[in-house]
Amino acid sequence: MPTYQAPLRDTRFLLNEFLEIGKYRNLPGFENTTPDLIDAILEEGGRIAEEVLFPLNQSGDEEGCHFDNGEVSTPKGFKEAYKTFTEGGWAGLVADPDYGGQGLPRVIGSAFVEMICSANLSFGTYPGLASAAYAAIKKHGSDDQKNTYLPKLANGEWGGTMNLTEPHCGTDLGLMRTKAEPQDDGSFRITGTKIFITAGEHDLTDNIIHLVLARIPGGPEGVRGISLFIVPKFLVNGDGTPGIRNGVVCGSIEKKMGIKASSTCVMNYDDAVGYLLGEEHRGMRAMFTMMNEARLGVGIQGLGLSEVAYQNAAAYAKERLQGRGLKGVAAPDKPADPIIVHPDVRKMLLTMRSFNEGARALALWMALQTDLAERHPEESVRRDADELVSLMMPIVKAYLTDMGFESVNWGVQCFGGHGYIREHGMEQFVRDTRITQLYEGTSGIQALDLVGRKLPAHMGRSLRQFFHPVDAFIRENMSDPAMKDFVLPLAKSFARLQQATAWIAEQGLKDPEQAGAASADYLKMFGHVALAYMWARMARISNEKLADGAGDRDFFEAKLMVGRFFMTKTLPDTSALLSKITAGAAPLMAMDADAF
Repeated sequence: MPTYQAPLRDTRFLLNEFLEIGKYRNLPGFENTTPDLIDAILEEGGRIAEEVLFPLNQSGDEEGCHFDNGEVSTPKGFKEAYKTFTEGGWAGLVADPDYGGQGLPRVIGSAFVEMICSANLSFGTYPGLASAAYAAIKKHGSDDQKNTYLPKLANGEWGGTMNLTEPHCGTDLGLMRTKAEPQDDGSFRITGTKIFITAGEHDLTDNIIHLVLARIPGGPEGVRGISLFIVPKFLVNGDGTPGIRNGVVCGSIEKKMGIKASSTCVMNYDDAVGYLLGEEHRGMRAMFTMMNEARLGVGIQGLGLSEVAYQNAAAYAKERLQGRGLKGVAAPDKPADPIIVHPDVRKMLLTMRSFNEGARALALWMALQTDLAERHPEESVRRDADELVSLMMPIVKAYLTDMGFESVNWGVQCFGGHGYIREHGMEQFVRDTRITQLYEGTSGIQALDLVGRKLPAHMGRSLRQFFHPVDAFIRENMSDPAMKDFVLPLAKSFARLQQATAWIAEQGLKDPEQAGAASADYLKMFGHVALAYMWARMARISNEKLADGAGDRDFFEAKLMVGRFFMTKTLPDTSALLSKITAGAAPLMAMDADAF
């Protein structure tokens, strides 16, 4: 049976020492973020993940959701777990206190989200989608809409969804056919079908607030003519309670590879009452509020599953007896040595762990930047943080899920044939992780977004939000002997990233297929360099702590050893990626389509 323990020590280190969130107590929501409060939240959040959610992960996967004539029921234990979750205030952890939330920074909420994803990703999709709907309504809704929906979303009484995809169109939303007919009372009548709708129907909440993209007749063609609508499952009475059933019904649920306890629905809208959210024909702008929220969360999903896979693989490697060490017998009192003595097993485990700890630092750094972009009083700080988040979000989403999937597969490999067997839980982690590379925009779409939109944005100013601090860090630490194992590899990989960026900028202007062909490799290279920057920063702190004689020497010494592994065994891949990028588009585009 698999196990899970929330990574509290590493998370505390990142929040208190790496990000130093105590420096931001002058910002709204940060006032009470003392180490004691953070500890209390992490401890209780870890307990919920370990004791309430994780025990339902395998059973929920085995049972799945049930569909019966438009109604969906979640697996045994999910309703009780959801009640515990909401009664503890976890649904509104980062929601505005004006609407019943706790108002904590997103960076703390993101640390808790990782625990949920490790413990039970299927469960996490339900409050996760409600949180995304909350964010869109809060940013784009009228006062009446905020007062109607936000308190119920914040306390978990109501769920939420985002409805984009249709049977004939996924990424190309310009092909959308769902219609919104205006009514005399200011409402709209929504008709159409949406597919792949996570948490579209379930039995955890009293109401579900669907956010639906649709076209108002007579609007512009393509994505410029799309609007966003609030379409409740039950229309809301004047007193705020659910009223009559709206014209939206779940047509079916998907039978799928993973996250089987999460309902993935076909939603049929038949003259359903909807209310415009934001401006007419500006629906994509409002929907991207949800998408950015969700993309950070999906990146954390890849990290969370990699973390639980690593924990189980490491435990197994220390227990499983097989063969003898290459240097001789390591466990003479046993018939064979534990497989952790073997270099290849160690390589797999360190690949997983170095990714996890670097990715956790990157995800929480980005979460902090979203807090600064929203809460900081200085406009220039808000702008810089927003531009950095915009640049890095496709990397966080795609890199953390692609590498997370690779990592989970390494975990299976550590188990050998036993990893393929259901009993150990590893094969479920693989199946569950796979969706993270697909929904909220596939990894390929994220790569195209990075090279096509984010690199040229603001005449390259967004790129400087990352490049400048990395360059400054290298210059500041280059002469420190204790940092040479980190700064020199970072400097070399950063130079390759700069070279690749210049190549894409030059070649892409001549031929957009050159940028497109390079995009996936470029995003992976960028992700490697971003993690190297995280590792170098963590190494500097660890060196300082050890030099000062701080306690917990084992933690900081291990941090340096794991970081050195990343710098020497993963980061050199940037050299090969540069060669792939500069090989150009011809090897991909030369073959005629009929020859495939």
